[in-house]
Amino acid sequence: MALNPAGFSGRYANSMSNPAAANYLRTKVMTANPEQLQLMLYDGAIRFTEQAKAAQDARKFEEAFDLLNRAQRIIVELQCGLKHDKAPDVCGKLASLYNFVYRKLVEANVGHTPGPLDEALQILRYQRETWALLLQNLAQGKAAAAATRLNIPGPDARMEASLSLRG
Repeated sequence: MALNPAGFSGRYANSMSNPAAANYLRTKVMTANPEQLQLMLYDGAIRFTEQAKAAQDARKFEEAFDLLNRAQRIIVELQCGLKHDKAPDVCGKLASLYNFVYRKLVEANVGHTPGPLDEALQILRYQRETWALLLQNLAQGKAAAAATRLNIPGPDARMEASLSLRG
């Protein structure tokens, strides 16, 4: 099976036939840090699961099967990325959560029912939102640390300075 420039094969290669879009995706993935890649994995799992749900509703079961397989592969990738040696408790809980989501995707694939997909989507969306908030907090912490190193006063210090100039 031939791969297009973005690495997608089969019917999904057609959706990436635009060379500019393929180059953009490749650049985005290649320049992303591990935290951003994790967010991209959540986005992909959610997108493929939503598309599979729509395909099942339209009784396009082969398309739904392909999309759910893609979502399942992403879940496996998320499981493989866990670093049990760094945080065994958290990783154990996440592994259980990913196993649950994986089983729900399989259940929906076999039974052609939307209920398991709704459960999987609820968890994936929650995890994605949690991860996005974590990234936002990390970015704010890094910005604060950089400001401290550069000796830039925070908003409270600037407010005090402006009030003391007036008084």
